[in-house]
Amino acid sequence: MIQVDRLTKRYGSFKAVDGITFSVGRGEIVGLLGPNGAGKTTTMRVLTTFLGPTSGRATLAGHDVLDEPLEVRRRVGYLPENVPLYLEMRVREYLLYRAKLKDVPRSKRRAAIGDVIARCRLGDVEDRILGQLSKGYRQRVGLAEAMVHDPDILILDEPTAGLDPIQIREVRALIRELGDRHTILLSTHIMSEVEAVCGRVIIIANGKIAVDDRLDHLRSESTIVLEARGPAAAIRHGLESVPGVEHVVQSKVEGDHTSFEIHTKNGSDLREELAQRVIQNGWPLRKLDIRRTTLEDRFIQAVTRATISAEAELEAV
Repeated sequence: MIQVDRLTKRYGSFKAVDGITFSVGRGEIVGLLGPNGAGKTTTMRVLTTFLGPTSGRATLAGHDVLDEPLEVRRRVGYLPENVPLYLEMRVREYLLYRAKLKDVPRSKRRAAIGDVIARCRLGDVEDRILGQLSKGYRQRVGLAEAMVHDPDILILDEPTAGLDPIQIREVRALIRELGDRHTILLSTHIMSEVEAVCGRVIIIANGKIAVDDRLDHLRSESTIVLEARGPAAAIRHGLESVPGVEHVVQSKVEGDHTSFEIHTKNGSDLREELAQRVIQNGWPLRKLDIRRTTLEDRFIQAVTRATISAEAELEAV
């Protein structure tokens, strides 16, 4: 449903989005996760045709964002971070107004509005003035507006921003339900949001995709934690030379002891081989353990690597 190919968006010399490629299939709920300023909102605005890309291509439901922006908008419902509501209007009145703007046929408007009011649980406030509603209810009205023309795709930018814990739980439950009828791309910087509603996560940092994987696969991965005494650089090099090791991250130093997080191919348990390498080199081994990788682990790893890579690129200029 969503195809993005080498998409780039520049502002002068600054690349807000830097050659990203990904796809979202029919019926998927995918989380676009990243720190503030990573490029998430810029990506969303390009996909919803509010910004044009500098280069690359994006198609939604088979329509190109540059060549067919009106067709894209007909098939996409967009909830921006700050929902643009007319606060003096009543809920049903506002949804009718938006349905007209979205070319919902007159004969279908009443049913369409009734459907989104029911699905977003707005029946008890449908005659209330928007300015009198809580933030949680306004967010639901924003979702109803995004769905009133029955789009194939929903693009949600920080959908629970500013909500209290109860409102967050309600909106997340609603998003999970919406996944039964829509393809959803959800942007957030909150990891628990992705874990609560998404089946897949794309982590973006410094405008680039650092991770694109299913949550169940991420949860099945593991990290080996090793602590030894000796020269940190030499120990790290020795660990990296063990077959099957993908990369080693130096995590902390306590006195002359250094801790390392070791990531292996396919999550292989290489504790025996790593212990042998450390002992062979005469480095006293203080700790060797294995723990399951969390989304937070992968997020921190991805952002750290992207930051180091960006700094190296700046130094090379």
